[in-house]
Amino acid sequence: MTASRRPLTAADPATGVTIASSVYARGEHDDDERDDGDDDEGADSEADEGVDGDTPDSETNGDDTADEGMPGDRQAPLTAVRVAHFSPDAPAVDIYVDGDRIVSELEYETLTPYLELEPGTYTVTIRPAGDEETVAFERDLWLGRAFYTIAAIGSLEAGTLRTHVLIDDGSVLLRAVHAAPDAPAVDLYANDGDRPIVENLAFGDTTHYVSIPAASYTLDVRPTGDAATTVASFDVDLERAHAYTGFAVGYLEPGDDEDRAFTLRATIDGVTGTH
Repeated sequence: MTASRRPLTAADPATGVTIASSVYARGEHDDDERDDGDDDEGADSEADEGVDGDTPDSETNGDDTADEGMPGDRQAPLTAVRVAHFSPDAPAVDIYVDGDRIVSELEYETLTPYLELEPGTYTVTIRPAGDEETVAFERDLWLGRAFYTIAAIGSLEAGTLRTHVLIDDGSVLLRAVHAAPDAPAVDLYANDGDRPIVENLAFGDTTHYVSIPAASYTLDVRPTGDAATTVASFDVDLERAHAYTGFAVGYLEPGDDEDRAFTLRATIDGVTGTH
């Protein structure tokens, strides 16, 4: 597999704060024990068709053209993840993705470089460094075509250790407006995820913009607190660097006014950055 290091920014020599990193291809980083990607041909073919609702492979992150001087003229990866250790009472940790260690002995206040992944759902596990038996934290994460920071935050002793996921690049902004007068408060789920992206949205309420990866989505509207009941589902295509609003309108029980039935109207609110 050709290395795909992609410089993003640089470290600030005055403060010592790391504000940049390269993107390492799978298996290229010293701590990354995943296969080096010799069998990537099949995965790339799957990505071309869209993985877990992602957009086609022609839409890459960062730049839409290959970086000059990059070995093999590879484009920026479909998905890139870096890991940060911000839990003040946790020891150095090892980070695993689907059972493969990708980071070793990550200490407090340190960040890894960006590591390349294919879009999809991954099990992220945090273990004390060198301890392959103890699980400090484990969570399934869906990662789309974007750059992410996964930060370990909270207190190990207090039992609040968890991951906090940030989208660094390749996102869209989405907000929701509840304008259906006979509908209860609702939660909004994306691509059958196990956690809502919008919670407890009541009639007349508007959310702030939420940052999510640019992708094709199935959005499920469910009564607040009732994840088993889907009131309605809608398919939407959200392009990177755009802001959208989803208006829930109409009646859940339209009676004879079928043309006033509950539905979602999506609008493009503007462009948030370069394509």
